[in-house]
Amino acid sequence: MVEIVNRAATIRIAFVAAFLIAPQLQAADVPRLILQITVDQLRGDLPTRYVDRLGDGGFRYLLENGVVYRNAHHAHANTETIVGHTTLATGAHPSAHGMIGNLWFDRETGFTTYNVEDVRYPLLTIGADVDEETEIDPTQRAARSGGRSPSAILVSTFSDELRSHSNGRSKVVAVSVKDRGAISMAGHAGTAYWFSKASGEFVTSRYYLDNYPDWVIDFNAGDPAQRFANTAWTLLHERDSYLFGDSDDRDWETDVAGFGRTFPHSFGDGSSPYFTTWLTLSPAGDRLVLAFAKDALVNESLGADDDPDYLSVSFSSTDYVGHVFGPSSLESEDNILQLDRTLAELFAFVDEHVGLDNTLIVLSADHGGPDTPGYLNSLNIPAGYVDPESWGRAAAIERIKSRFDIDGDLIGAYDNLYLYFAEEVRADVDIDQRALEEAVVGELMKFPGVSLAISSAALRSGDLPANDVIDSVVRNFHPKRSGDIYLVFEPNWFINDFDGLTVASTHGSPWNYDTFVPIIFAGHGVEPRLADRRVQTVDIAATLAAYLGTRMPSGSVGEPLAEVLNR
Repeated sequence: MVEIVNRAATIRIAFVAAFLIAPQLQAADVPRLILQITVDQLRGDLPTRYVDRLGDGGFRYLLENGVVYRNAHHAHANTETIVGHTTLATGAHPSAHGMIGNLWFDRETGFTTYNVEDVRYPLLTIGADVDEETEIDPTQRAARSGGRSPSAILVSTFSDELRSHSNGRSKVVAVSVKDRGAISMAGHAGTAYWFSKASGEFVTSRYYLDNYPDWVIDFNAGDPAQRFANTAWTLLHERDSYLFGDSDDRDWETDVAGFGRTFPHSFGDGSSPYFTTWLTLSPAGDRLVLAFAKDALVNESLGADDDPDYLSVSFSSTDYVGHVFGPSSLESEDNILQLDRTLAELFAFVDEHVGLDNTLIVLSADHGGPDTPGYLNSLNIPAGYVDPESWGRAAAIERIKSRFDIDGDLIGAYDNLYLYFAEEVRADVDIDQRALEEAVVGELMKFPGVSLAISSAALRSGDLPANDVIDSVVRNFHPKRSGDIYLVFEPNWFINDFDGLTVASTHGSPWNYDTFVPIIFAGHGVEPRLADRRVQTVDIAATLAAYLGTRMPSGSVGEPLAEVLNR
């Protein structure tokens, strides 16, 4: 009897000891820093397309030391910047996180909404708002205020859960050229900084801070953008070593305000109103982000203690270069090689201050991107630009208005791939809304370049055939923000008129070239391997949560990646 009692006591002591020791063991086994890198418009083939000329320490470090997923995709239809970034941050589809596009029409206000605008939280820096005269991004120009916040993100991010898990001891910082690239990753509980082309500084809003830290003031006082004055974007290597070395000037490339279509691309003396825009159209934009991220790492003491911290770095130059010159261009090729050097410098800096063995790195992209129709046509691959002005829309609209006895406007707004009916039409109880939507779908399907038009009624009811494209549209549908009709263009066909700026290429489709992105985990506890199974970007946040032992983000539907967790 005594023996049984003693054994029970021993078991209880052992259980209590294990319970008390477990947190210590867990704390020692987690990384001190999570470094999440998002490269805007980095299609999944681009990290290895020029692998023979990659240096050491950048992409090569990830490819040789990480878990490399070679068949990773976004699962939503509208492959735009805010949609992809928020999906990476939350592990949720747009149907849950609510960021259905860079823009959407707000039916309550009657205005188009820019995804992270928030009039309640103006920028800390006076004069740093969007300059509508020089801003080339039409989504930025659509914002009606300079205020910014993550309030429109409807679910939690991984970084939110990390802050909550640690009772706020884990620090979260996100940096990008684009406001939406930083805000989405910082989540609701972190701090986001982005580059203002209007002021040439890194800024934030009053959502995050009442005053800038001294180190941010000092960084901006150094006039970081002006360091590139009287310099130029020049090739990293000899021209004849490039795949596209003899393709420096293509008819479809865009000359943005005198930046030119051939190397070298001069930044001028810094006095041009487009000077900071030119920086973002080149590797210089990523260098600015790198410099700020390095300062943030040191001055915020990221990775300095046992409470794991989070640093998000979103590089945007690949996206701007892809839009202006196309992904298969000399500019894009050199930008990838220069990004490789930027990554190498970042990793070396992290290794010096935190240690790569103490850092869990994940790299992915918010979306891919198509090749330009001109490039594809040169290879006899069908492709082209969609021109809605040539559709004869007036006749189609009149037919529908006559059928449904509509006197006023039929269409209230069109915000990239979502078409919204006029509010008077939606409010008319005498109109069969489902029949109207189906009639508009029927007319749209007659236009050249349109592959699919889907009504919101069909998306709400689920009365749709099952296929991958339609499923991706369903995942992009939010009942309070999505439009009445969703458009999908034919593969390699897209609108290239950005409110007067003609671009070489743009993204935003459910086709593989837009959904295909890299996913690579490396660093702390990661054993290198290749994985060819199809995975989704929603799996990243789920994997980070499982790795750190936090709650899953509230809308996450991803699966933790077994290869990263060594299971």
